[in-house]
Amino acid sequence: MAAETGDARLRGHYAFGMNKPTEAAPSELMKVDTPELRPLGGSGVEITPVSLGCWPIAGVSTLGVNDKDSLATVQQALASGINHLDTAYCYGAAGESENLIRKALNLSSGSDRGNLTIATKGGIHYDASGSQAQDARPKTLLSECDESLQRLGVDQVELYYLHSPDPEVPIEESAGAIAELVESGKSRSAGASNCTLDELQAFHAVCPLSAVQLPYNMLQRDIEKKTLPWCQENNIAVAVYWPLMKGLLAGKLPEDGQLSEGDSRLKYPMYQGEELEKNQAFLRQLREIAEDADKTVAQLVVNWTMRQAGITTVLCGAKRAWQIEETAGAMGWSLTEKQESDIAEALEARGLAEAKRRFE
Repeated sequence: MAAETGDARLRGHYAFGMNKPTEAAPSELMKVDTPELRPLGGSGVEITPVSLGCWPIAGVSTLGVNDKDSLATVQQALASGINHLDTAYCYGAAGESENLIRKALNLSSGSDRGNLTIATKGGIHYDASGSQAQDARPKTLLSECDESLQRLGVDQVELYYLHSPDPEVPIEESAGAIAELVESGKSRSAGASNCTLDELQAFHAVCPLSAVQLPYNMLQRDIEKKTLPWCQENNIAVAVYWPLMKGLLAGKLPEDGQLSEGDSRLKYPMYQGEELEKNQAFLRQLREIAEDADKTVAQLVVNWTMRQAGITTVLCGAKRAWQIEETAGAMGWSLTEKQESDIAEALEARGLAEAKRRFE
């Protein structure tokens, strides 16, 4: 009988009811020891190298989402040692993500969160037509922050991001509003997401940044050119999203790469034609390396990502408790020299993937 891969073993555990997350009170979950902490820039806050990205639990573009699973996912993140939750004002038309975090952790004004840290974002909302719209005017950012705090049930977040620069608003004005939020104590630190290096520098000149958030993964590494070095020089933490390329690098797609009709990922080049064929070949190599490491492909990929120079934390989205338990398993161990070499060879053979928008 052939040996099971890490992915198969994990699925088998849950199929037979083993290693399922156990119920625990939020106060107990928040006291779980974390395997490693990294500084969030110069904010004085420390976060784990794997964070929970809380977009999927809102159920906006993800199929099969329900409140019960979403609540369990947030709780499991902390039970697995993760201490950083990343959400946003627009994660759900009615703030579903922020509301679920409050419910999952039983947060209330003045409550002791232990070492739990929360980041949220402002500057994007849903308009009357149900579409996302940008508005990063200072008055909007200030009001959205107040609403986010109310939804979360807290007086302060550890990090507040400009979600994306608004082409209609000078970024210096948006930065000034977030500086005001830090000065008033509503956020311990300031961040900017989805910005070019020029935009980050303009923001930083008005409001010192503690963190930036950008896409980054094995196959999309443009930020290594300029942005990562600049952040390292200025003691700015870097949180990266898309580490698994919308699930592609989790290694769990069918061999033919076919997604269900209506799956939002079908619009991305990485799931189409020649790019998909290259990715499938690359994944076959990753599966062999993961099996050698006795880890799942997702754990291998996230571990590699969080070990890259300048990367502070990897945002891992999940809509089920077992998913974040798996990616949290990327913490607490290191690749061998041979495994690192094998990954480097596989990456060289694959080459970088196409991206719809590039950040350098």
